[in-house]
Amino acid sequence: MSIQKVREYFTEKGIADRIREFEISSATVALAAKALGCEECRIAKSLSFHVDGGVVLVVAAGDVKIDNPKYKAQFGTKAKMLAFEEAEPLIGHAVGGVCPFAVNPGVKTYLDVSLKRFETVFPACGSSNSAIELSLSELEEYSASSGWIDVCKPM
Repeated sequence: MSIQKVREYFTEKGIADRIREFEISSATVALAAKALGCEECRIAKSLSFHVDGGVVLVVAAGDVKIDNPKYKAQFGTKAKMLAFEEAEPLIGHAVGGVCPFAVNPGVKTYLDVSLKRFETVFPACGSSNSAIELSLSELEEYSASSGWIDVCKPM
């Protein structure tokens, strides 16, 4: 189970007790915001793409979407999201619980600047009913981020 991988990873980091699990689904931005009782914009959604034969995760605020010209300028290719059935084998987490923690080797994670307006954000923890509240510096550290990028625009 994917959440177990994340729990083990966060146990090593000493923060596993901060994982929140819900009785209801948090598989979408709207559902996660409802489960957490926060604004949708503070949900740190993980978007997954094919880039140069590998997989890239872009963690972005819940109220933005990919800006195709910015994405192409950043990665040198058109944005091509992973298909539903590709997520778990390629990332290590299924759709609804995709997160930047305890991912498969070779998956690169980037953080979109849309998150920088918040002190804390809520990414998933590997299941469709979990999340954790992290500061931006914690998100950067625990996601093993490859850096901050600007590839999104408001919805």
